[in-house]
Amino acid sequence: MYKGALFTKSLKYAKKKLNPDKIFILSAKHGLLRLDDEIEPYDKTLNDMKAVEKRQWADKVLQQLRTHTDIDNDHFVFLAGKNYCAFLMPHIKHYRVPMEGLRIGEQMAWLGRESNE
Repeated sequence: MYKGALFTKSLKYAKKKLNPDKIFILSAKHGLLRLDDEIEPYDKTLNDMKAVEKRQWADKVLQQLRTHTDIDNDHFVFLAGKNYCAFLMPHIKHYRVPMEGLRIGEQMAWLGRESNE
């Protein structure tokens, strides 16, 4: 389902450079997805949501994360935009956002450099 260049480069970077125990996708419609979850196409983004809707979405994602991770002790790396991280980060103790503050073109360039492309 997710085939955009930014997603593809982010996934490649995560697998190649981070070698994580788990990788999740943050979905505006479904919350937290595993890489093998199959979903139907949808047209929804957090970029169009009001703050209260983003908080509700984040609460759902945090609940999902708690079933798959130790939210207080695991280390998280966010390769997502600000809207997808902002309401999650205050509830997660150990995290980093390596592309924080970069625009999409800058993110693409950073991922290319970091993935040796």
